[in-house]
Amino acid sequence: MVDASPLGSRAPLGPPGTLRAFLEQNHFLLVFALLASVMGVSVGMAQVTNSLHAVELGSSASMLGLIAASQSIGVIFMSLPVGLLSDRLGPHRPFIFGTALVGVVYALIPLAPAPAYLLLGTALISFFMPFRFVSLNTVFLQQLAHLGDTKAGWYRGTHMVGMFLIGPVLGASVVSAFGSAASYYLVAVAFGATILLSPIVFARYSPQPSRSHRGEGAARVSSWRTLRAQVASLVRDPELRRVSVVEATTQATGAFFTFFIPVVGLRLAGMSERAASSLISAKGIGYIFALFFLGGVLGRIGPVRGYAASFAVIAAGLLALGSTAQPLLLWLGSVVVGLGLGAVQISTLTRYAQIGLRTGYGKVSGFNALVGPVGWVLGGLLGGNAAEWLGLQAVFLLAAAGFTLAGGWLLLRPAPQRVAPTEALQVDAHGAGQ
Repeated sequence: MVDASPLGSRAPLGPPGTLRAFLEQNHFLLVFALLASVMGVSVGMAQVTNSLHAVELGSSASMLGLIAASQSIGVIFMSLPVGLLSDRLGPHRPFIFGTALVGVVYALIPLAPAPAYLLLGTALISFFMPFRFVSLNTVFLQQLAHLGDTKAGWYRGTHMVGMFLIGPVLGASVVSAFGSAASYYLVAVAFGATILLSPIVFARYSPQPSRSHRGEGAARVSSWRTLRAQVASLVRDPELRRVSVVEATTQATGAFFTFFIPVVGLRLAGMSERAASSLISAKGIGYIFALFFLGGVLGRIGPVRGYAASFAVIAAGLLALGSTAQPLLLWLGSVVVGLGLGAVQISTLTRYAQIGLRTGYGKVSGFNALVGPVGWVLGGLLGGNAAEWLGLQAVFLLAAAGFTLAGGWLLLRPAPQRVAPTEALQVDAHGAGQ
């Protein structure tokens, strides 16, 4: 049985109980934010170290491309199975398993200084990483139903601060001062630290009520048949399908922006390499700001208007990027795009959490982890081909038109009725018992 209270037990009424509940809730959020930050820092350090180490080893351009691509290949294959495993076993054991293996591989990479071994190591890590982030996302989605929409962006926000702001700087500094081997060892230690922090966070996870009604037969269903059923459920579930399409589309937009906005800055705006690269940082600033501070606003206006408003903000930013060559306007447009994409991420995580009440948080986490990389790959491939035909800025304008139409369609169609998390839990438990 799952206690639907935010902290697993209800505090007594009155100021002492309220203060204790406040401290307990923020204790969990503090540890969760610390865990997500350390995870982000370690990933950011590893990405920079991989690139610098590959250059040190004299890797060719094609090998550099293979190493970059190998960091995502395993995510596509392992996200759904790990989500299924998290539902069956609970997320903590998969988290420890994946984190320990990734840490060991990072510690072993310096022992074989050759590009082929680096490629093998990064590929192996990409298969183990879903055990880590899908499991943590499973816990977060369950807690989000209790913590509220205002906290929806905190996990991604703290993770991105570590991954994009702290990790790369720290990794480059360590490599410069002590060499890439020292950076890899420090990354391995950081992975070990997350294992030590994890019990506090994963202690909050509780199996869903429906799980106790499934009987032993469900556990003996073959993994392949269960995985096939899980994929089929994505096609059959209209709400999960819509949310996943939005996630993939926005990830594709972010990928195209990241790949090609420096080219716009360099070729069309005459910016220096450093200034053109700062456009990516500008988008990141807007994205992180939205994750931390726009959850309350989106929670008040509701999911439909939240998505529509976010699409409008993205369209405005893309319109600026597609219609100007002024560096300042490009920078402002990048911030606006980041704000819109971050706002969409908040709404998407909230919807995934609500869907997880009836389908399983591990399964939803697996879908979420899968559609993001797929959208990222499609954004680079489709956007690049479209840019060859239409030009880079024309693709930004085309995407702006698409988001505008999507926002208008959302406002014109009837708004779906939103089910409260506690009510959904009762419905799910009742349905499972029938």
